[in-house]
Amino acid sequence: MKPRIPSRLKSLLVYQTDCFQVDLSKVLSHLHGCFCALHCRRIQSISFIYPDSSTIAAPRWASASALRTCTGSRLRQEDSPPRIVEHPSDLIVSKGEPATLNCKAEGRPSPTVEWYKDGERVETDRDNPRSHRMLLPSGSLFFLRIVHGRRSKPDDGSYVCVARNYLGEAVSHNASLEVAILRDDFRQNPADVMVAEGEPAVLECQPPRGHPEPTISWRKDGTNINDRDERITIRSGKLMITNARKSDAGKYVCVGTNMVGERESEIAELTVLERPSFTRRPSSVVVLADESVEFRCEARGDPFPTIRWRKEDGELPKGRYEILEDHTLSLQRVTPADVGSYSCLAENMVGKAEASATLTVHVHVQCLLPLQCAPGTRWWVWGERSPFSVRPRGTPSLPSFGREKGARTCCSPTSPHSPPVVSLCLRPGI
Repeated sequence: MKPRIPSRLKSLLVYQTDCFQVDLSKVLSHLHGCFCALHCRRIQSISFIYPDSSTIAAPRWASASALRTCTGSRLRQEDSPPRIVEHPSDLIVSKGEPATLNCKAEGRPSPTVEWYKDGERVETDRDNPRSHRMLLPSGSLFFLRIVHGRRSKPDDGSYVCVARNYLGEAVSHNASLEVAILRDDFRQNPADVMVAEGEPAVLECQPPRGHPEPTISWRKDGTNINDRDERITIRSGKLMITNARKSDAGKYVCVGTNMVGERESEIAELTVLERPSFTRRPSSVVVLADESVEFRCEARGDPFPTIRWRKEDGELPKGRYEILEDHTLSLQRVTPADVGSYSCLAENMVGKAEASATLTVHVHVQCLLPLQCAPGTRWWVWGERSPFSVRPRGTPSLPSFGREKGARTCCSPTSPHSPPVVSLCLRPGI
């Protein structure tokens, strides 16, 4: 049963340490009696104390020095202490940009809201009309622009909003406001890279320091690189290209990006070199002695390959060979000593290639027994160097070039100790 309250106002001693003392001017006085309302952080409750010393005594922990007098009237039944219904969230904002820390509180009567940063009360436009911080009717804290620098007190820090009415106060969760930054200088700029076609290529980059940590992308010749290409991987600042192609060559930049903006690195050039390959290979040749021969060879590559000639197991004939501007090897007045394999070598800084062709020289030999040729013809004789076989008995096979020129074949007798000899009777001009 509630104790009887005297009709006249009375005084009451209450504990004040660590407590929020109510503003008695806000207490409704339509009820009889005297009370004092406290929000004590230690016990997290609202205490209503009636001034009847016969039924309610002062708390045991209240010493005489910690007591004060409070007067007032009884509480309206529908009033309630503040309660935070929307807490502020952490923010990362660019310098100079607007931002809002949200806070919403409920209570009856409607609570007033104040903000604190790192334990200090925040000055708003209600305190100073020139302030860039505005306290909105909802209780949120709006920044016209985020200040960050040495010349003025920065806005970054840890914030709480505090809602109060005469029944007590409520404190929100902490919310951090951080200022985004992005430096100008890259920690590592990409360097020029040179690889051979088909080899992997790697370009490395470390973006500028920033908060939040910047992400990395790459551009080639001003166009963003499509990392959906299965040959391309971007990881930990590295651009990796497997099986590099000539089309991958170009100018690359590394791009560091966060909410502040983006920064571009210095330009790095990727050069994809091409190993030598032949567009025309030399062909084997069969000629008569004292004739001239040409071996043609064409190659490509990047850088353009140098082309040189060599003779297998020997040297090019001194004074009788020439390498033309188009890299053709020309041999004059060939002899049996020139017979062999000739190689065209194409070489650049990333590789080399080789192609070979054979030179066959047919020589004249003296007929053991001169062949009687028909008037208007002359005779040629091929001995053991001839590319065709000669049977000791019977007619030897005809050389292909002889057959093509319509020469008739004669078999001249030989001595028992001499190899077979084939004589051809050729018309002049053949």
